[in-house]
Amino acid sequence: MSEPSEVLDDVVHQRSRLGILTIAREAKRVDFGFLLDALGLTAGNLSRHLQVLEESGLVSIEKGYEGRRAKTWITITTKGIDALQLEILALKRIVARVEKAEKAIRSVKTESRRGATRRTAWADS
Repeated sequence: MSEPSEVLDDVVHQRSRLGILTIAREAKRVDFGFLLDALGLTAGNLSRHLQVLEESGLVSIEKGYEGRRAKTWITITTKGIDALQLEILALKRIVARVEKAEKAIRSVKTESRRGATRRTAWADS
């Protein structure tokens, strides 16, 4: 079995880009200003992350007007949805692996404590 972290996509996995994709997946179409507020990024930083995602084919960007105001809308593409799902699956595998290891460690510690109690009881007799 390969290491689950090997499947993580560097384009998707970056915190801000993962946030963009997650919000875009939930909203279907999201406004640039909403992303700014939700992610706490500067306009320049958000623009750069969107550029990376668009160049990778994970989002599409539509510019237009709402009344007299210029607007930018972001939509996750089918490729973006697939990439996000793969990322989530890889993260779930990582979490499962860590939880399995923690369960094994707890089991060993419990057995060690039981053995120490038995040895103490035997020594006292």
